Amino acid sequence: MTATPFRPSERVSAYVRLARLDRPIGILLLLWPTLWGLWLAADGFPPPYVLFAFVTGTVLMRSTGCVINDYADREFDGHVERTRMRPLATGEVTTKEALLLAGGLSVLALLLILPLDRLVLWLSIPAIFLAASYPFTKRFFALPQAYLGIAFGFGIPMAFAAVHGSVPAVAWWMVLANVFWALAYDTEYAMVDRPDDLKIGIRSAAITFGRHDVAAVMTCYAIALALLAAIGLVHGLGYAWFAGLAVAGVIAGHHYVLIRGRDRQRCFKAFLHNNWFGAVVFVSLVLDRLLV
Repeated sequence: MTATPFRPSERVSAYVRLARLDRPIGILLLLWPTLWGLWLAADGFPPPYVLFAFVTGTVLMRSTGCVINDYADREFDGHVERTRMRPLATGEVTTKEALLLAGGLSVLALLLILPLDRLVLWLSIPAIFLAASYPFTKRFFALPQAYLGIAFGFGIPMAFAAVHGSVPAVAWWMVLANVFWALAYDTEYAMVDRPDDLKIGIRSAAITFGRHDVAAVMTCYAIALALLAAIGLVHGLGYAWFAGLAVAGVIAGHHYVLIRGRDRQRCFKAFLHNNWFGAVVFVSLVLDRLLV
């Protein structure tokens, strides 16, 4: 597919949209669990460069994932209402340009972690593999949203490695909590695309759960919160943490109100609202460590 000639400003705009930098919700959903891991590992404010590297790296890797996702779905996106105007689907950007952009963003992310503990570099290998392979799981895996949860949670063990040079068990339990949270919010997202996904043969949790989709979403929220509460008990977190989890539970309850009718716009609104779920959990952890 040949790209239409653009002025430089239009070309930059196409790259920004391809990397989804104009829609930061994905960055935030990746950032919040990473920050959970950093604050828990450091028992408070992490070292400044570590914080900078992880926040910037989150933006770069989320953008890389979006480019790879659109490359993988380039034959499908044109048939889905929500994605038909993406730059690769319309031919604004060529496949070669997309691969070069993904490669350049990955290299920048790699340069950021070079000064950190060597274990962070080793963990970046499966992290990159997860980000690159996730889009293809939608062809064969019944719950690709669970795979996404692992990919989006891999910043947690990397955060512990950066702070401590090791990855304790609590990091992996937090990853598991993130898997269930991602299952909840990305199933809400998949409920928006379900009619289109059924037509083109894409797998999703919304299709797998079927008429039990709403119950499955709420169960995933409950399990995620239960795991986070257990982490708080084992790690000796205080009242601020558990108060934050209670507020997050109220947010999850609001999502039930939004998605129970399975209206596509309200399901998408619930998905976007998960930014507040992640933010509340993070703020509760920050306050808890300040109050120690």
